[in-house]
Amino acid sequence: MSQISSEDVRKVAKLARLNLPEDQIATYTYQLEKILDYVAQLEKIDTKNIPPTTRALEVINVTRKDCVEKTNVREELLDQAPLREGEFFKVPKILSD
Repeated sequence: MSQISSEDVRKVAKLARLNLPEDQIATYTYQLEKILDYVAQLEKIDTKNIPPTTRALEVINVTRKDCVEKTNVREELLDQAPLREGEFFKVPKILSD
């Protein structure tokens, strides 16, 4: 007997607000059944002495020293702006007087 029925798939799709085509219900039912079979296999594995982890390999952030460096790109950046006024970006006025 199947663990999941076509009606179950329709109900879950409705709860998730998914519009599943009727001709795909059987495909999704089969796929969900396979997923549940795989989960059942995983549940049989003895994990009593295995510590919980969040990933297989530990992630270590590689950072560089945060330091101020002088650059000469001010003119290049100002030239890329759609509008500029002297040494500043010119932007449209958004507040009234």
